[in-house]
Amino acid sequence: MLPVSLLLLAASCLPWARAVTVYGVQGPLQVATGSAGPTLVYTSDTAAGTAVFNPVNFTGPAAFNPIILAPPPVPSPPPPMSFPINLPQNAQNMPGLSIPQKGSFFGFSMEMSVINQFIPFLNLISLLAERAGSVHMRVGGNTQETATVVPSLEGGRVIQKDKADSTNPTETPALLISLEMLYMMSNVSSLVNIQWYLGIPFNDTNHLRLQIAEYAESILGDNILGFQVGNEPDLYPGHGHRPNWWNQTDYFDDFGVVVDAVNNDQLIPIKGSLIAPSLSGNWTPESIWDTGFIPAYTDALGYLSVERYPNDNCAAAFPEAGFGPPIDPQTIFADYLTHNAGKSIVDDYTDTATVAQQAGKPLLMFETNTASCGGFPGISDSFGSALWLIDYGLQMAYANFSGALLHIGGQDVSYNPFNPPQTNQSSFQQWTVGPIFYGMLAIAEALGTSNTSQVVDLFQNSNNEFTPGYGIWENGQLARLALINYITDPTGQSDYTTTITIGGMQWNEVNATPALLKVKYLSAESVSVKENITWAGQTLGNRFEVDGRFSGDEDVQTVSCEQTTNTCFVTVPAPGFALVFLSDGAFEESTPSSTQTFPTTAVTKTMNTATVPSSVLATSNGNAGSQRTKNISSTSKGSSGAMHLAGGVPGLAVLAAMLAATLSVSAVLR
Repeated sequence: MLPVSLLLLAASCLPWARAVTVYGVQGPLQVATGSAGPTLVYTSDTAAGTAVFNPVNFTGPAAFNPIILAPPPVPSPPPPMSFPINLPQNAQNMPGLSIPQKGSFFGFSMEMSVINQFIPFLNLISLLAERAGSVHMRVGGNTQETATVVPSLEGGRVIQKDKADSTNPTETPALLISLEMLYMMSNVSSLVNIQWYLGIPFNDTNHLRLQIAEYAESILGDNILGFQVGNEPDLYPGHGHRPNWWNQTDYFDDFGVVVDAVNNDQLIPIKGSLIAPSLSGNWTPESIWDTGFIPAYTDALGYLSVERYPNDNCAAAFPEAGFGPPIDPQTIFADYLTHNAGKSIVDDYTDTATVAQQAGKPLLMFETNTASCGGFPGISDSFGSALWLIDYGLQMAYANFSGALLHIGGQDVSYNPFNPPQTNQSSFQQWTVGPIFYGMLAIAEALGTSNTSQVVDLFQNSNNEFTPGYGIWENGQLARLALINYITDPTGQSDYTTTITIGGMQWNEVNATPALLKVKYLSAESVSVKENITWAGQTLGNRFEVDGRFSGDEDVQTVSCEQTTNTCFVTVPAPGFALVFLSDGAFEESTPSSTQTFPTTAVTKTMNTATVPSSVLATSNGNAGSQRTKNISSTSKGSSGAMHLAGGVPGLAVLAAMLAATLSVSAVLR
């Protein structure tokens, strides 16, 4: 299937066209350009279970890159494909359980400079809120450091960017924020249960700008969770925000300046909600705790925070900044497809999690994703990223983090969980959901809405890195199992089967193995693909097809357990994720009977609101276009003049007739 937009289809028919930007490539595509224009040729690599496509001349936004990597081979030797899972029913009999976790554990971190691009996402966030109870969202990032609040901006703008700072390696723009941003956030919270973290500028403690906190308290009220002070302060010297000699002690002192200012600001009535230190990993958290940071500022702190990415793509994103040679995503793809990927990050914060518990402060992974500087094309937007996120997120929950925020940037990044269409295509294209968003939905359902879920790493299958799993106890009772298979193997030989037993004599419990299990699967052909992904048989749609609502019939598998042996057999495909519900109550809690949806067109969108189903466009090649020389009407409002093209004009009159018969209302998210 090759979804192509109407305009691109028309452009490809014109005699002067020599290149066509193609989105939504699910299979491999070779492009050969000749005098007659581009020729598109499909190939297939069935042995690998997917197609490989890596065009060298793609110039579109990274958010829509068509790169598809080769999946890693089946491990040699392969892990065992059948193994037991024996667990107690009662949480008190299970050692090592996490603190109680919320379904809203995974939220979003959004760059302040792109909030106006991503806020119109009500249907997508509604899906998550129904499963998690609420959604936590941070608006900040690097752009919060240079932000200034103003009463209004010309033309009713929400934000306005100044030119990028050429001395900053990440080229972060200075930012003006109007109060419209906060009113917009408040309006969204009135429709969907979203609470917010906001960033306070920290680049200049001699001239603090606390207006964002002052206005937020009055406009957002109880929907404000806290205010971050300093985004990755350990990178300040390198980014030019502080002199080279600035260190942890200097940070301690500067943070104190903000604490005093907030405490003395009568327009910030709620105290004790600051978030820090939000280190990137350049400094260790222990080096901050050693300054006496927590006891000195305990009354001001609402949360402790860190930020961490497993890798970076900065050399490719900023080739002039001296980061060294860029990383080839294909060479590191396999690193993300193992239990060690998330665990190796989380292990660095085991001591900090203990410190946070002792201090009575929630610990947040305040910003994370597959790789900093925009992620890796082909990794960050692959099905593998969804499996990675589920494993990483549940590992953080097990390690006693209290929440994590998945970062969202502009359209120049590959890791966004969702993307609006480009502005000049929003009249005929819809949104695009990244595979990683499916991972967030899966985590929300795994943790449920009771806010009592306790997580444990099962170290199953002899702690095999390709077949990890987690147990989740809710209200003191085993409720769900989360099982992952990182392997891609279209033969089916790497699908693994678990033999599940609950309770029994080994736990000094009566046998509690249920008669029936329900299982939801997150499925795709390969860890490499970007489309045709399903959660319990349903999909949000492929690229430029998403209106924020699931389509297709829900497919929940029912497993009958062996009553004579008190065992249940659950198979996890390669690749895939299985969420196993051990009671009807756990299933019903995680499965919304209905989800609130919102109109998907704006009242200001009165022209060009029709789209063509991509399945129609994919097979409508415009026969005999070169033989037709008819006049072509304009598609622009107010322009009725016909255009006559000599020397062969495509049959757009026939195309228009076809469109008239197949029009559907555009579902562009607004």
